Amino acid sequence: MSSTEDLDYPQIILQYSSGFLVSKVMFTACELGVFDLLLESGEPLSSDAIAVRLGTSTTGMERLLDACVGLKLLRVELTQEGALYRNTEISNIYLTKSSPKSQYHIMMYYSNTVYLCWHYLADAVREGRNQYERAFGISSKDPFGAMYRSEEEMLKFMAGQNSIWSICGRDVLAAFDLSPFSQIYDLGGGGGALAQECVSLYPNSTVTIYDLSEVVQMAKEQFVPPEEHRIAFHEGDFFNDSIPEAELYILSKILHDWDDDKCRQLLAKVYKACKPGGGVLLVESLLNEDKSGPLETQLYSMNMLVQTEGKERTATEYSKLLEAAGFGDVQVKRTGKLYDAVLGKK
Repeated sequence: MSSTEDLDYPQIILQYSSGFLVSKVMFTACELGVFDLLLESGEPLSSDAIAVRLGTSTTGMERLLDACVGLKLLRVELTQEGALYRNTEISNIYLTKSSPKSQYHIMMYYSNTVYLCWHYLADAVREGRNQYERAFGISSKDPFGAMYRSEEEMLKFMAGQNSIWSICGRDVLAAFDLSPFSQIYDLGGGGGALAQECVSLYPNSTVTIYDLSEVVQMAKEQFVPPEEHRIAFHEGDFFNDSIPEAELYILSKILHDWDDDKCRQLLAKVYKACKPGGGVLLVESLLNEDKSGPLETQLYSMNMLVQTEGKERTATEYSKLLEAAGFGDVQVKRTGKLYDAVLGKK
């Protein structure tokens, strides 16, 4: 194990300070369509050819491509005709729009929305509240009203969330055996990617997506195929409207949006509606008990500060919220991926 004397702290600090440059290179290559073009071409292309076909400057494109090579997102081959670029397998799977596991939409949401809020991170830390007002000139009192400020923004957010569940959904749904629960409500289910993973993994179940009316309409129009009869919809605001009876309620990335009081309020409503013997599945990114990590979860918690009213929590903190609402036999499963699972029973 390295001692502290072996660490090049100036180098580490420089890498941390330039970390945003890395993400912006990847976001820009996605936005301009670099990875899509190279996939569609079926053969390596020169920087000049890529620049012409994407309508960019040749000097700017060459530098972008070389940076992507450095990030292991592209490979370069030097030939007599010059440098030729092609995608790596990672880029083909995760950065092209046509891939079933594409993360393009969440990349664009981070690039065009989240980044603007993070510009005011110091203000968020000083004030302890989200930064929609400074970033977009709209009220920060209703985080989802701000997040869904236009149909375009709603579509970006929903598509981004769907892309996450395309790679993480099965892990959290398989963390516990949910086959005994045939009647499931996905509260705040958005675009329905997790619901689709659920009915695929548990074919004898039906899932009702409970979300705001405008979200439900968008899900029906854009994301959930009409022939998927195992998925139904319920329009409503789960804080202000009633929650129907079900055997299992899924709250995926819901509680981290809200403070403890609102979480207790929502979980109490869920407990009251839940059938005896039923339960609630929380899907969240869990902090270590001493909050020393994981780094991704710590950064997500900072994002909750700039975008919502909530925070990321430890397994114990979520367990206490469930127990305060009446749920018992609380179990925690860490998936080893970005999101973990917490199950409480009634």
